[in-house]
Amino acid sequence: MLCIGIESTAHTFGVGVMDNEKVLANEKDTYIPPQGWGIEPVKAAQHHRRVWKDVLQRALRQAGVKIYDADVVAFSQGPGLPPCLQVGLEAAKRIVSEGNQPLVGVNHCIAHIEIGRLFSKLNDPVTLYVSGANTQILAHVSGRYRCFGETMDIGIGNALDKLGRGLGLGFPAGPKIEQEAKSGRYIELPYVVKGMDLSFSGIVTYALTKAKSGISLADICFSFQETSFAMLTEVTERALAHTGKTETMLTGGVAANKRLQAMLETMARERGAKFSACPKEYSGDNGAMIAWLGLLQHKSKINNLKPGKADILPRQRTDDVDVGWM
Repeated sequence: MLCIGIESTAHTFGVGVMDNEKVLANEKDTYIPPQGWGIEPVKAAQHHRRVWKDVLQRALRQAGVKIYDADVVAFSQGPGLPPCLQVGLEAAKRIVSEGNQPLVGVNHCIAHIEIGRLFSKLNDPVTLYVSGANTQILAHVSGRYRCFGETMDIGIGNALDKLGRGLGLGFPAGPKIEQEAKSGRYIELPYVVKGMDLSFSGIVTYALTKAKSGISLADICFSFQETSFAMLTEVTERALAHTGKTETMLTGGVAANKRLQAMLETMARERGAKFSACPKEYSGDNGAMIAWLGLLQHKSKINNLKPGKADILPRQRTDDVDVGWM
């Protein structure tokens, strides 16, 4: 069964083509904000409108298929930036108007989980999902992915980008912070875990204040990573203990960070649990993960939509969705 998946929740417009478990194409184009700025939703949406046809054609050529060959079309329904989500919905509607396929709306966060499970070969993990806007500790319980902890303000990816802007590192800042941290030494930063939830905005502000006082760039980057990643590891470990599960997985754009991977792997090993990180190619926002979840949902008859009534769900939560394929 062949699925075309459309991703457009934030800065990336992506198109993936999957034939059951095989990725045939995974093309994307990313909006890069001006130096010193974060994502401007309207401008990101304008970018998506300019590039979506080209990205689609590249994906179809890479996959060696036509629109009419697809059995189903999926799109990111939410959560995300409304102007960006709207472009993805419009693109998906255009595709099904030509090919007359079923249309499936998928949850962006769950797509990150499922593409991670596919490539990690894990069965039922506690998942640490870390991206720009999202930071959640999730596990499948009673038919849904339940949230056992999450950020109370900004996601860890946005925290890294905000820190990077303040340090003059540009966008995306995560890889640059990871590189700078390799030569840094630890200075104490606030450690903010409240129950099973986390907060990052105050740590960013404190770190930038320390930078202005003369602390080196390397020390700021090292300390921010060590502090925030320790917080994430702590809450993930407690979710493992609470659920009794024996697998843990890292997914989302920040999952590419080797230091975060190492901390989670050490924690899992000490608990006798398996650990796996989603491959870098699929950990950030991409169309293949939308196509894969679209296939799972379509086969399970979950959220098949009539194009005329399809809409976006910018505030949809991960635990709003029934997971009938598990």
